[in-house]
Amino acid sequence: MPHAKEKHNNKAKPQNRRSVQRQSKYIFNSIALSILCSGCATINSIDTSRLDLIKKRGELVCGVSGKIPGFSFLGKDGNYKGLDIEICQAIAAAVLGDKNRVQYRPLTATERFTALKTGEVDLLSRNTTFNLSRDSVGGNGLTFGPVVFHDGQGLMVKKNSKIKRIEDLNKSNICVGSGTTTEQNLNDTFQENNIEYKPIKYQDLNQVIAGYRQGRCKAMTSDRSQLAAARSSFKNPSQHIILKEILSKEPLAPASMGNDQKLGDAIRWVIFALFSAEEYGITQQNIDSKLSLAKRNPKLSSLRRLLGVDGELGKKLDLPNDFVVKVIKATGNYGEIYNRHLGPNSGVPIKRGLNNNFLNGGLMIAPPIN
Repeated sequence: MPHAKEKHNNKAKPQNRRSVQRQSKYIFNSIALSILCSGCATINSIDTSRLDLIKKRGELVCGVSGKIPGFSFLGKDGNYKGLDIEICQAIAAAVLGDKNRVQYRPLTATERFTALKTGEVDLLSRNTTFNLSRDSVGGNGLTFGPVVFHDGQGLMVKKNSKIKRIEDLNKSNICVGSGTTTEQNLNDTFQENNIEYKPIKYQDLNQVIAGYRQGRCKAMTSDRSQLAAARSSFKNPSQHIILKEILSKEPLAPASMGNDQKLGDAIRWVIFALFSAEEYGITQQNIDSKLSLAKRNPKLSSLRRLLGVDGELGKKLDLPNDFVVKVIKATGNYGEIYNRHLGPNSGVPIKRGLNNNFLNGGLMIAPPIN
């Protein structure tokens, strides 16, 4: 037990004015330093790209739908297939040198953005419409890659329903995905045309399809590509028609978080490489001969840059300089990917139309790779 004298000595002494001023200055400086360090931590967290994490992990985690034939679905062999799947594989080939180093994470429309923001997935390759609300800082704060499929929203009805145009759907039930741009577009179009309807909402595309097939609604609405994919799985596809009216434009593109330019740049230029390869006539079959030609002929400047023979374009993206070669060997060019999954001999044949290379009248064009 302390002595009485010790107790007396331990009592706080009254502080003079100078002491108070020193203490106040110390507290102010501590707060300022704390704020500064907090800002530094934020900057550092932004500078640490998810691209580095993917390399360290040795695997790309890709958010997909997994339920849309032609785009992303589980095949009979237990492997995911489709255009969206091969976009993931092309990015994995560029970043990791192996298209198979991908973990696919099936996500519903309501889950996808949360999964991206929480870091559950590295990117989305999941029939996601590129629009202002999702791209802006004040919205979802995403960064979109180039559009990989130009689509439009439509309506599918049974052939024997005698419905020929949207006006014929007045006072009808319509199956639609909840919390999507599809739901908003449906409402906008019908409201503008003074058409009454009742939305039957579902969380999942398969539920939308099931509701339509079970007769809970006279029509189902989704992107026209998804309607075609759904119809291909029906017992009698010819008994269902997609109306001619297009309710909206739906540019579908992969997306990553908007504060990560490094990963966003890598995704962007891998996809541009797929477009450019088709433009140059570079395919999965002839890539080796094209590379050999580029190495032999110093006059083929643009081809040499594209294939990483000259320059260090890959290094600017923190990718191998021959990343384009790796990508084309893994998946082929954009046209090859499209034809495998959506071409005339595929299970979901959709005319290329706007999705043609710009040389053939489409919208698929890449900026110069130089």
